[in-house]
Amino acid sequence: MEQRGQLSRTLKPQWVWAIALGSAIGWGAFVQPSVWMEDSGPLGAMIGFGIGAVLMMIIAVSYGFLIKHFPVSGGEFAYAFLGFNRNHAYVAGWFLALGYICIVALNATALSLAVRYIFPFIAEQGYLYSVAGYDVYLMEILITSAALILFAYTNIRGTGVSGRVQFVFVICMLLGIAILSIGAIFHPSTSFSGMEPLFKPDTSIWSSIVVIVAIAPWAFVGFDSIPQAAEEFNFPAKKGFTLIILALFFAGIVYMAMIMATSLADPWQSMTGLQWGTGDAMVDLFGDFGLIILAVALVMGVCTGLNGFYLSSSRLLFAMGRAKIIPGIFAKLHPKYGTPYAGIMFTSIVCLISPWFGREVLNWIVDMSSVGVTIAYIYTCVTAFKMFKWSNETSLSDQFRTLPSVAAPFKKVFSLAGALIGFAFLLLLLIPASPAFMGIPSLIALVIWLALGTVFYLYKAPEFNKIEYQEMEHLILGHHSENTSPNDTEEVSATDEDPSADNMKGKYE
Repeated sequence: MEQRGQLSRTLKPQWVWAIALGSAIGWGAFVQPSVWMEDSGPLGAMIGFGIGAVLMMIIAVSYGFLIKHFPVSGGEFAYAFLGFNRNHAYVAGWFLALGYICIVALNATALSLAVRYIFPFIAEQGYLYSVAGYDVYLMEILITSAALILFAYTNIRGTGVSGRVQFVFVICMLLGIAILSIGAIFHPSTSFSGMEPLFKPDTSIWSSIVVIVAIAPWAFVGFDSIPQAAEEFNFPAKKGFTLIILALFFAGIVYMAMIMATSLADPWQSMTGLQWGTGDAMVDLFGDFGLIILAVALVMGVCTGLNGFYLSSSRLLFAMGRAKIIPGIFAKLHPKYGTPYAGIMFTSIVCLISPWFGREVLNWIVDMSSVGVTIAYIYTCVTAFKMFKWSNETSLSDQFRTLPSVAAPFKKVFSLAGALIGFAFLLLLLIPASPAFMGIPSLIALVIWLALGTVFYLYKAPEFNKIEYQEMEHLILGHHSENTSPNDTEEVSATDEDPSADNMKGKYE
């Protein structure tokens, strides 16, 4: 077996929770409440996010199971290989890499967007040109580039540095949200009557809620940074599920708290046409102090997303490089800090291009990348579904801790439900008539990304398909099963597929 690069176990539980929560909460929680209320009304939006959080928790059951038994970098990439084969792992990795890198770029540009909202006289300096109706300024490009470089350096320095920074930033963000939401509730000028009508007028309650539920994959993406970092846990991997649930719970509370605080300030319908309704609402309630607190929470939310997705994208690229599905440079570790620096630098370089194209074009790509993230959810749930059993059989071989047989059917139902939820989200993104349809420009971007992925696969597949299955299993999962069937040890040609999970019953029953 070839030497397999291994990441150091340096991540503490509170850091991992902060990475997941900070990745799930971005600029939208602080900028979009007035937009969400326009589509759903305040109570409709809050219920929608609550239901979205619960649906993501159902999906998280499969993640918790797989993290516990396979704590390796790569997350969904590794799970797709485990449940299907290396070609499916390539598909999951290709889509997920785009999603993570795009969200790094989105958070970096959101930082300059926040400056444009709060200090337009600073951000709107050095007008260059317009792209798809969005004005591009040199100052915004400089702010975005500085943030990308700073957090790339922080992540190269090690997970200890980025983990501590993430935890401090998340606590600051939560404190700011608590001050604003509790202050709005008890402010003498506010009243819950300001939230009326609770749902969007002339629209059914069901439709008002579904509009928000449909964006759950976008709103909560980031909790899956936990499986990407599982190889670096300095604590039992079984805690990963609890950390995911806590991250999703707090993310749902954050979204609902900001919607409520915004709607309490003024009649919410008066804020729907404003550029930054939440900002105006906090100024109305607390003056400049409210704007400062909101700005700090917004910057913390953006920076935690930027930092968290740097970690996720680099660990995914590291796992794919280690499996030789992409160039091996991505599997190399920094000689001093032991971090996958190539993936961090690659993500930074790609994202440094993004601000030159304007925010609107980036939104098209990010909307398209939601498809990839949803596909990763489906792969994870289907893999877990294959491993759980309806009967009182054990689900894993003796080399792993067996699952309580009585609990397996219950968890199998959750994994099936998670897969169905993932498929529903995928349809909502792809069907033109749905409230979450990503739009024609995003659909075109998806076709282009599919074409690029096909070309790269045709170029690279003959090489990585020659690797014996046992070797590939060792590189991705970090173990070698003695129960591998004879067919698994044969050399796999460019046209052969790996054994499916159904043909590996000797390993997982």
